[in-house]
Amino acid sequence: MPNHGKKFREALARVPAGQSFPPTEAVGLVRELAFAKFDETVEVAVRLGVDPRHADQIVRGAVVLPHGTGKTARVLVIAQGDKAREAEEAGADFVGVEFVQKIKDGWLDFDVAVATPDMMGQVGQLGRILGPRGLMPTPKAGTVTMDVAKAVREIKAGKIEFRVDKTGNVHVPIGKVSFESEKLEENLTAFMDTVIRAKPAAAKGQYVRGVTVSSTMGPGVPVDHNLYRRG
Repeated sequence: MPNHGKKFREALARVPAGQSFPPTEAVGLVRELAFAKFDETVEVAVRLGVDPRHADQIVRGAVVLPHGTGKTARVLVIAQGDKAREAEEAGADFVGVEFVQKIKDGWLDFDVAVATPDMMGQVGQLGRILGPRGLMPTPKAGTVTMDVAKAVREIKAGKIEFRVDKTGNVHVPIGKVSFESEKLEENLTAFMDTVIRAKPAAAKGQYVRGVTVSSTMGPGVPVDHNLYRRG
């Protein structure tokens, strides 16, 4: 078990053991307990009743958070011709087919990659590089599309992708501690609604088994997961 600092231990002591909270109270407590000198990211971790070893129980998707994440994503669009121009006009940070080779050469200074379907023959060569980093464009996440302008605008507005990990957990940012609690709660609700809609038909038993919110440096605060029993 890691040795936590004094400030973390003091914050942890203020989270009642064995108690969970309604979303509003949970995010409010996370903000109250944040102690770092920078604007910490608020994150949510969801434990799901799925077995990711089976392809039909993989949970993944994307959601546009109503209030964004507090960070503007750097967007790469691999497209050419009119679609490249549309991406540039929509605010993409990097546009062009030449970035395929740049990535092969080790360049990864972007947060989200978007590609048009006709480019996937080339982008597919990057699977071993982008896949493990969660950067590979996919149709399900809306990052393989002919409507590159819409994709760029949504990402810039706060669209995030999620995918269950090998332990059955989903973990994403939902804002900053400087956000008002109401905005964090609305972002949390939007994310949880999307996770519930993404429930695989093959998942058996209780789907949402645990929800915890925390700040970058702070302790986890349990959210009452019974509120999500419809999942």
